[in-house]
Amino acid sequence: MLSPHEFATLLLVQEAPNQVEMAREELDALLERQLVQLENLASGRQQWRLTASGDSTMKAFKRFS
Repeated sequence: MLSPHEFATLLLVQEAPNQVEMAREELDALLERQLVQLENLASGRQQWRLTASGDSTMKAFKRFS
């Protein structure tokens, strides 16, 4: 079960990944649950993105909301 902060972070990764701070504590929990991963961009920057499991989690939530 995700905490409200973890869920909000998951939503932020989905909707505005360039606005996610790299040092967020919630990202560790989402990474551990394999809901997000760190992507290396061509520019050399890193950015968080949803994994297939993270995407499925968000789709399931949206169906029930």
